[in-house]
Amino acid sequence: LGAAVQADILVTGNREMLLLDVTPLSLGIETMGGVTSKIIMRNSTIPATGSEMFTTAVDNQTAVDIHVVQGERELVQDNRSLARFKLRGIPPMPAGLPRVQVQFQIDANGILSVTARELRTDVEQTIEVKPSYGLTDDEVERMLLDSFEHAEADFEARLLIEAKNEAEAVMHATEKSLRAPDFAEIERAELAPGERQKIESVLAGLKMVLNGNDRETIQKWTRALNDTTV
Repeated sequence: LGAAVQADILVTGNREMLLLDVTPLSLGIETMGGVTSKIIMRNSTIPATGSEMFTTAVDNQTAVDIHVVQGERELVQDNRSLARFKLRGIPPMPAGLPRVQVQFQIDANGILSVTARELRTDVEQTIEVKPSYGLTDDEVERMLLDSFEHAEADFEARLLIEAKNEAEAVMHATEKSLRAPDFAEIERAELAPGERQKIESVLAGLKMVLNGNDRETIQKWTRALNDTTV
């Protein structure tokens, strides 16, 4: 952990310098597509806590991998890996239904506790790690400089991954609906002639562009698929 100096003007008018420990780099976890989701930000005064809510990416997922990382880059591969653990025992549910809360807590000694808990079942797993272990001031400075130098490219890479994640989620939901046992009845009652073929055509188009790296085209086809299934 680093140290920040904060000036505190006392009621008496005297100025006293307080030395406060802070986190030199942000702390977070890996999310879908290798994106870093920051939970405790850089320069947070310790003790510090933070939490975020996550969910599953596929149907009937009974475990989630928690990858704890440190750094300012948008992609996990460019940050420092701190720890990995698995939250098991999640009951099979459709994707997006489980609610997994990941909480970070840094104590006064700089020890980071990471707890993952599925809120519907209360199943949880905790791990402890010291983020500053083996990290020199020079390495912190280098990591910060790297984040500044690659900020624009990193941001674009993150936006592309997030666009692909959204596209895959919409595709999954559409394919699931088309395979549903009652879809034929819904098709007869609610869809105009040729509507299913139109949906399948747009779905195929989205699958094709998803292999590329044109974010705007991917988003355009995702919107088109959303529009055909509303």
